[in-house]
Amino acid sequence: MIASRFGRPLPLAAVVLVTSCAFLLAAAMFFVAIGQPPLRVMADLVLFATGDGFSREESLLKAAPILLCALAAAIPGRLGLISVGAEGQLHLGAIFGTALVLALPGAPAILLVPATLLAAAAGGAIWGALPGWLRGRLALNETITTLVMNYIGVLMVNALVFGRWRDPENLGWPATARFPEAAQLPVLPGTRLHLGLMLGLALAGFCAWAFTKGIRAERVRVLAMNRKVGETFGLSFPRYAVLLMALGGAAAGLAGISEAIAVQGRLQPGLSLGYGLTGFLVAWLCGHRFLLILPVSILIGALLAAGDSLQLFSKIPASSATILQGLLFVTVLAVPGLLRRRPT
Repeated sequence: MIASRFGRPLPLAAVVLVTSCAFLLAAAMFFVAIGQPPLRVMADLVLFATGDGFSREESLLKAAPILLCALAAAIPGRLGLISVGAEGQLHLGAIFGTALVLALPGAPAILLVPATLLAAAAGGAIWGALPGWLRGRLALNETITTLVMNYIGVLMVNALVFGRWRDPENLGWPATARFPEAAQLPVLPGTRLHLGLMLGLALAGFCAWAFTKGIRAERVRVLAMNRKVGETFGLSFPRYAVLLMALGGAAAGLAGISEAIAVQGRLQPGLSLGYGLTGFLVAWLCGHRFLLILPVSILIGALLAAGDSLQLFSKIPASSATILQGLLFVTVLAVPGLLRRRPT
């Protein structure tokens, strides 16, 4: 139930219905504005996102990095920290994982794959722990520090692929050499769904349990509600800030190396399609509720996958899917607030 401006609480189903109608209306107005029939385009969106096995796989592949980046924001978010650094953590994870692959080109897959994932998680964790330490010890705003570190992470990837990691045989687009077969992530038989997606699903389930039933869940809640009260009982806010920021960074690092290996096959510029910011918005939209993050990430992934097909088959710019994503975020955030707001 949600408190209503009309004096009595509204059922959640009513809020969802009003929000859905508002989104569909906004989407229809957008398609009319660009000269496209709304019903046909919306039908195409559904078809391109879920119409066949390939479309469904593409939607899930797009959802994988969004899910992991949403977890990167939601984990520290449970402590009241606003981390927008998943983009940088994603790139650092890709750097650390790629460094290990390039250093061990002849290693067998049974050793190379887990070592690469651990290296990527470590890279993301380091990039997350640093602003966590700055927040806990020096009271520096984690939103600002993570935002700045995003740019550093992206530029570090560019510096490496334009510099010492650039494949001399690749005369066109700067990139590393293709990753060896032993570094490829396992996939579900008969599909393109890779281990990165499975890790995201498992991590979401684990976090849902750990932050409700885990032994430290209550401590995190106390610190999030009132840091001074928590410290009175001997809880260390700086320690939890570093720990949760590092865990979130590790999730984003896994997203980075999964994209580099399973999707692109090498490290190159343009590794992320804004997955870090999208993940942050998903986490914020879901109130850092891990089990809710999962379906919302899949929905956004389906929108992005359908956008690519819209451009290819319907001659509609792929950016339309990004605009729809923005409209979805705005309506979901605004409509409940308007319903809750009391008239003056």
